[in-house]
Formats: sequence, structure tokens, C-alpha cells
Amino acid sequence: MKDSVIVATFTYSFEYTVLRLLLEQQQISYFFENETMAGVFPFYSQALGGIHLRVHPKDSDRVKKLIEDLKNNSKLRIV
Repeated sequence: MKDSVIVATFTYSFEYTVLRLLLEQQQISYFFENETMAGVFPFYSQALGGIHLRVHPKDSDRVKKLIEDLKNNSKLRIV
């Protein structure tokens, strides 16, 4: 994704499963960088710097709020 910004970093793919669903429901374009490599070699995740959630700059504040709401106000949490 060209001109994207990193909004969050995760170690394992299960940490953002609920977030992925919410991003798709809100029709926000996103890309998880290093996701495939971390899926094939889970222990490489830290060596790669984690799995980065990249979004368009215009959506970054909206996604940050979505993550914060998910952490604080929901029974479905990011681990």
C-alpha cells in the first residue's frame, strides 16, 4: 500500500483477528506487513519487528480510535 502509515504492531496474527473484522466492516483499507512470514515462521515475528498494521494516512486516526475502543470498551479485546 503506497503512502501508508503504521498504526499498530502485533507479534502474532491471532492478536488482531477481531480488529481485521472491524476494519472490513467499516470498509477501511488496510495491510498487515510481515503477516505471511510470521505465519510461516512464527518466531521470526520479533526479528522482523512484528506484524505492522498499515493504513492510509486519512484513516489513521479512525483506526487508532477503533483500537482504543476495542481495548477499553469491549469484551472482545486485542491480547
